[in-house]
Amino acid sequence: MERLRIPSLPILGGRMVPLLRHYCVFGTHHPLIQAAGRNQNLNGGCWSVQCTASDSGTSASDVNGARKDFALPDSLLHDARILYCASPAMGHNKESHPESNKRVPAIVDALEKLELTPKHRGSQVLEIQNFYPASLDDVARVHSRTYISGLEKAMSRASDEGLIFIEGTGPTYATHTTFQESLLSAGAGIALVDSVVAASKLGPSPPLGFALVRPPGHHAVPKGPMGFCVFGNIAVAARYAQHQHGLKRVMIIDFDVHHGNGTCDAFYDDPDIFFLSTHQLGSYPGTGKMDLVGQGSGEGTTLNLPLPGGSGDYSMRCAFDEVVVPSVQRFKPDIILVSAGYDAHVLDPLAGLQFTTGTFYMLASSIKELARELCGGRCVFFLEGGYNLQSLSSSVADTFHAFLDEPSLAAQFDDPAVLYEEPTQRIKAAIEKVRHLHSL
Repeated sequence: MERLRIPSLPILGGRMVPLLRHYCVFGTHHPLIQAAGRNQNLNGGCWSVQCTASDSGTSASDVNGARKDFALPDSLLHDARILYCASPAMGHNKESHPESNKRVPAIVDALEKLELTPKHRGSQVLEIQNFYPASLDDVARVHSRTYISGLEKAMSRASDEGLIFIEGTGPTYATHTTFQESLLSAGAGIALVDSVVAASKLGPSPPLGFALVRPPGHHAVPKGPMGFCVFGNIAVAARYAQHQHGLKRVMIIDFDVHHGNGTCDAFYDDPDIFFLSTHQLGSYPGTGKMDLVGQGSGEGTTLNLPLPGGSGDYSMRCAFDEVVVPSVQRFKPDIILVSAGYDAHVLDPLAGLQFTTGTFYMLASSIKELARELCGGRCVFFLEGGYNLQSLSSSVADTFHAFLDEPSLAAQFDDPAVLYEEPTQRIKAAIEKVRHLHSL
């Protein structure tokens, strides 16, 4: 598989922004951001999203120093329970690839059908649409400038060839829109951090954020793409929260079925960012061993809990109560960010755990309570994996129910007949080992 060569190149020369239209538009209005172009058919799942460069010649990086915090009006933030952004990256697509442009539209369709959108919920649920793409400076706090400029340069080859592979293990592909759409997805997380932080200053229960974005990010390493991932969306948001809002201590919880090696690498020696990952033992990319706990001043702020194949709801509940909760309580974060991968679902084709929709409801509800208890409710979820469109969309929808303190609808989606006995003794042994290793 041909790998992307990353030469040293000039930075982005044009600002890429989405042209979007939906039933509600809230947020920062700017002459470069216009309303148009998303055509959604809820039954057919037909989307059309365009990106364009402004005529002003403004670089995304040019506005980094001048850009104000993204924030909705206080009157909207006060009543909101959920804030979300959708960045479906419709141009970044390879047919028959599991990480396709069908993923985010499937989720939005489910939210609409289950009446979890602003159209049905009014001020309780708000969609932020007019958000900036991440600036190059935002991304460069995580990724090397050489990688960023090399990816931008590769867009001309992707335009000529239609699709290129930029990393072989996934394999990770790119089209001519991948660079700007990846900046936009990273920017969605930044917009949500801004708004959740603003809301937390108005009261003790700010809305939770959810970045419904792709391509996913947690495998992207500082020097390049990996495992379907282009830019580390959650890592970019973590550094932004520190840099822009002074939220020094950031907790990242990653419950994707695969280890978030890119996020782990980015913060492995950082004492102020605690990365905690639960993932399937032995799954791609083969990283995330339990004895990897951080290094230097960051020793102890990386926690990996590999779960044996077949682990399900019981195993995750035990892991959450006995490992996640005491870790977060001891760290005392200023904000919690979540790599929300839904590929641990029993129906997902790319792994071998047996989480259910109810498992994800439990995780969302429990993380929400931890955020309320420890960091003023500041919490943003970021979509990572999840490749069975039915289980992905129903699980994200039930995550929204958990955010709203409403009952789970998991019984409507989950089929107990597909489940089998969990390896409870092995999971208990793993939990005891990691508790001992981290003195929990």
